[in-house]
Amino acid sequence: MLIQRAPGPGMKTTAAEARAARPGREPLDPALLRMGAVLTLGAILAGLDATIVNVGIDAIARDLHGRLSVVQWVSTGYLLAISMVMPLSGWMTDRFGGTRMWMISVGLFVAGSALCGLAWSTSALIAFRVLQGIGGGMMQPIGQSIMAQAAGPSRIGRVMSILIIPVSFAPVIGPVLGGLIVADLDWRWMFYVNLPVGAIALLLAARVLPKDAPHAATRVPFDVLGLVLLSPGLAALVYGFAAAGGAGGFGTGRVVAALTGGATLLTAYGAHALRRRVTPLVDLRLFARRGFAAATSNSFLLGASLYSSMLLLPLYDQQARHASAIEAGLFLAPQALGTALASFFAGRLSDRLGPRGVVLAGIALALTGTAVFTRLGTDPAGPLLVLSLLLRGVGIGTIMAPGMAAVYGSVERHEAPRAASALNVVNRVGGSIGTAVFALILQSRLGHYPANPAAAYGDTFAWALGLTALSIIPALFFPAKPRP
Repeated sequence: MLIQRAPGPGMKTTAAEARAARPGREPLDPALLRMGAVLTLGAILAGLDATIVNVGIDAIARDLHGRLSVVQWVSTGYLLAISMVMPLSGWMTDRFGGTRMWMISVGLFVAGSALCGLAWSTSALIAFRVLQGIGGGMMQPIGQSIMAQAAGPSRIGRVMSILIIPVSFAPVIGPVLGGLIVADLDWRWMFYVNLPVGAIALLLAARVLPKDAPHAATRVPFDVLGLVLLSPGLAALVYGFAAAGGAGGFGTGRVVAALTGGATLLTAYGAHALRRRVTPLVDLRLFARRGFAAATSNSFLLGASLYSSMLLLPLYDQQARHASAIEAGLFLAPQALGTALASFFAGRLSDRLGPRGVVLAGIALALTGTAVFTRLGTDPAGPLLVLSLLLRGVGIGTIMAPGMAAVYGSVERHEAPRAASALNVVNRVGGSIGTAVFALILQSRLGHYPANPAAAYGDTFAWALGLTALSIIPALFFPAKPRP
């Protein structure tokens, strides 16, 4: 039996051993990379489906003879289902195991996709989209927690960068693929396309993902009251902001009622979750930790900025530049490319140098790339917009991977499922608020520039620039050095 000893006073380490001992140099073994590749398939499914269906709404309304205001719930219902189940992901992972629940989530998503393709009415399609959303809402946080627990603090930045790459391209691929399907096939294939990818993901997961250990020690009572307060509260809040931004199809009174009701339920949940006698679905006590609070605050602001830009950029390309839906999707390609490339390297830098400096550099790049879009009213040249989008994407990618690494680096491994649940809830709420606020700002500015809509988009991006600058504040509280 070979015994490996630590170097003593009279022993020397080789250069390779010294490099491996530095923070961020622990190798990513093949098993971990295989896990990341499999879990990435789930991220691809969820990311594509959030954007691909929007292109086919008109075709669905015509084929199923539904009113457009009702058919919009094909998208809205999916988002609400995601918001409601995300808080459950942490408890379910603790109770039943990460691998088991991830595979169940993929199975629900695939089953929902098949049923959506077979839908015979608008009501049936909306119901099946909710089933899809239940699976899609759990895939991402559960997948993140599996990777965080497997990687440990020294490799978390590099590992999270693997999961970010496919999510970066979803806003580009989704509209383009959806447009091609609607033009050349049938809208039902927007759902059927998920079936082979989901089947491959399940087969590979059974072979690659770690087997779940017994969870007897973590079988805490289910937080029923927390579920009653948190999930409907989040759904009401997300719906209220979506409706305020023009996606809900209801009047101002119902929007106010949804926002008020959601805020009331979430406030009641906060009081409930801070009681020491319960183990809440989303543990608010995690936010008392400096690193966790800083990283989730940054994720909230990044979610608001990123999701809102996914609304503004395609709309600008279609309304001001008169592009098609497919061309508008491709307009996002430089930003997606920049995000994917930067996240790969930013994760490595964060593991070696610590997240604070990397995130601040990313914010500076994102600000530089966004600044050009505040001048859209002056009709900047196309190549300048492409370069700015690429630079903006590099900035976003430089922020995302270290930010996620800081979240999971601030908790112990066994806390990763609850941390993933909290992170994704905060990011989703930030995205909903940002999208609604910027949609309202855009509507207001379009009234000021009826002959020059590009100027309205420029003014709206000025607010986006300010929101990005605001993210400097939580970034200053990120850890300056990597966690040992």
